[in-house]
Amino acid sequence: MEALVKARELLAEVTPLKRDCGRICGKRCCSSLEGEETGMLLFPEEEDYYGELEGWRMLPAGRELLLICPGSCRREERPLACRMFPLLPIPTAEGIAVRTDERARAVCPLARQGVKGMDPAFAEAVRQAGEILAGDEKQREFLKRLAEEQEELKALRKRLNPKGQ
Repeated sequence: MEALVKARELLAEVTPLKRDCGRICGKRCCSSLEGEETGMLLFPEEEDYYGELEGWRMLPAGRELLLICPGSCRREERPLACRMFPLLPIPTAEGIAVRTDERARAVCPLARQGVKGMDPAFAEAVRQAGEILAGDEKQREFLKRLAEEQEELKALRKRLNPKGQ
């Protein structure tokens, strides 16, 4: 739990841009489309933060839990996945790499620009949080599952759009 707490603290204030990026897209990452519920996967043990918060719901999502938010929240309530969005720390042989979350491409204009389109301090904080998380076995295994999912999504996108358009 210590790694989770440290990673959340590291990402408590830093954001993808030096201004409110939700003003660019109308806060699309904080809202579901009509008729569907979307949310963020919780990191292991993170569900402890959300059991008592009004308006937040958790749903099973395979081996993970999906957190459905009420649509707006205080920054300190945000789950780690929201704090990192639209980036992910990915374990590699060299350490932790920061990549754009493939799932974010559908909703976030910043994701289409990649890591270089964001505040370097934000990207570095995501990398550092990944290093902290990788030091905990449960968190490291979760990061590995996310990395595998990212590769599957990239392969699917390439298969569906072979010309990269």
